[in-house]
Amino acid sequence: MQLQRLAFAALALITSTVLHAQGPIWPTKSIRWIIPYPPGGITDNATRMVVQKVAEQTGWTIAVENKPGANSILGADIAAKSTPDGYTFLTVIAAHAANATLYAGKLPFDVVKSFAPVSLVGIAPLIMTANNDLPVKDIKELIAYAKANPGKLSYGSSGVGAAAHLTTELFDQTVGVHMVHVPYKGTAPALQDLMGGNIQILVDVPSTLMPQVRGGKIKALGMFSAKRVAGAAEIPTIAEAGGPLIEASTWVLFLAPAGTPREIVNRFASETAKAVASADIKSRFETIGIEPVGNTPDEAGKFLSEEIAKWAKVISTAGVKPEQ
Repeated sequence: MQLQRLAFAALALITSTVLHAQGPIWPTKSIRWIIPYPPGGITDNATRMVVQKVAEQTGWTIAVENKPGANSILGADIAAKSTPDGYTFLTVIAAHAANATLYAGKLPFDVVKSFAPVSLVGIAPLIMTANNDLPVKDIKELIAYAKANPGKLSYGSSGVGAAAHLTTELFDQTVGVHMVHVPYKGTAPALQDLMGGNIQILVDVPSTLMPQVRGGKIKALGMFSAKRVAGAAEIPTIAEAGGPLIEASTWVLFLAPAGTPREIVNRFASETAKAVASADIKSRFETIGIEPVGNTPDEAGKFLSEEIAKWAKVISTAGVKPEQ
């Protein structure tokens, strides 16, 4: 009898040790996923592709909610103030890094400290395009034309602080030219004005601009990447087109509220990496101009810190102020 009790005690100890090693049982309910942008854009599409794949891999239920507003601040704030129990996640893009400087001291959360990095899902290098009537055929000629006509060229963006805006500012600062910024309420009206000749330059993601390039309505000058981008391989890099090497992108990065258990963060990062590495996600990412990554929480945090520093310098040098 004593031997039996000892056996049961040993079994209980082993079971307890195994359960402790596995961590808490998670998830036991639906996971809430916040996208701080409207449905249908590259951020929304990429997020839904990946979380759907994760759900298929794991059997988890993930409910995606679009919470747009205030340059992504509204949705990020909801996530930042959510209970850090592994049931709330957030997607952010380059604007999140820019907001750290653009709205310094005015945000209802800390861009870094209020969140736990999960994984950098993918990077979407940006492309510079021009109105067909602009008398330049590549970046080298654009630089020469802009220097000969200071302040006479204008460029559009989807709004102040957007990746497209700051990337063009980075280009200006790097090559020593000045083009006038014209912010729009989204990329669509900016693209219309580019085709109509009201602005001369527009930078954005290839998925938005390449259909118009291939349709002959605008022309592509160069890609802000170190190498040519799959899905738009006919477009040279900025360096290949006669300019300096400039890398700039928007990106898709997953976060959780600060304090979310590390084992949960690690598990979701692992499942994200597995999803992003799958053949179907790679193929679908290529069609929208995203280079798949799928890295660790530490790597994602390092990337975010580097992006914050990069865009802080651009914003400060250009004196960019948020829209009122």
